Amino acid sequence: AKGATAQLWLPLPKTASGWQQASKVEYIGEADTNHTINDTDASYYHASWQDGKTRQCVVSCLVRTADRSVAITSLASSAKTPLPQDVQIFLQPSQHIPVDGIVLDTAREATQGANTPLEKARAIYEWVVENSFRDPKTQGCGMGDIKSMLEIGNLGGKCADISSLFVGLARASGIPAREVFGIRAAESKLFKSLGKAGDITRAQHCRAEFYLAGHGWVPVDPADVRKAVLEEQLALNDPKIAALRAKLFGYWEMNWVAFNHARDFSLKPQAASNPINFLMYPYAELEGTPREHLAPDQFIYRIAAEELAA
Repeated sequence: AKGATAQLWLPLPKTASGWQQASKVEYIGEADTNHTINDTDASYYHASWQDGKTRQCVVSCLVRTADRSVAITSLASSAKTPLPQDVQIFLQPSQHIPVDGIVLDTAREATQGANTPLEKARAIYEWVVENSFRDPKTQGCGMGDIKSMLEIGNLGGKCADISSLFVGLARASGIPAREVFGIRAAESKLFKSLGKAGDITRAQHCRAEFYLAGHGWVPVDPADVRKAVLEEQLALNDPKIAALRAKLFGYWEMNWVAFNHARDFSLKPQAASNPINFLMYPYAELEGTPREHLAPDQFIYRIAAEELAA
């Protein structure tokens, strides 16, 4: 930052058993303070500068990933299996994810005829894929304001919008669910449009998962179905899209790095925008005023990824 006091928050990759391991967070640069903060829902790096001089910093991390796949046909949930306490919070509403009113009404419509949590989750996934669409004009990854989307009857948006729609309808149906915010970091084996390597500054991507009692968290990605439809110029009923649609209920291709599942939460130290919507992009403040994090050419940041041999 030039000529003013500045603060910077950077989302850091999470470690998740079986599919992602993060290590070796390193910092290069000069800052008055810099440290890693590990909250319950998010880990991030914070730095501050007080002297008003132009500064640069580089934060790096090593991440090992493995494709995440759940055999849906083998899943079974038991009503007698209690939800863990740390899972129950993902039934609760937040500022951008209400679970009453039009959200509840839509959830009931989407799950009509479904009985078990798995059947309801699948019905919601299919409803979101059928009724949403990717809007290339949406800024960034969208805001995920599902109440507004449903009220105006426009279910167009990008990944944060479509994933949040799944999460809100699932929670309103009594199924714990959450968004997972991250970034594409390698080419895709599924579709070219679903990967990004090298300069990944604009490759942020939000996915979703729901919790099934007796099993655990199940990955889904309705947003990438809609991204492939738009960017590969294929119809929703095209056999290639039909195969992708079936695959992405219970599967994440891990050419993507997960950051966190924090939503409508407060950064530490105190940020001017608290609570923030989500932390998927670098976030900075200059003299207490937030910078435009969706404009890396103005905010001046770059994110790069390099795939290493196992």
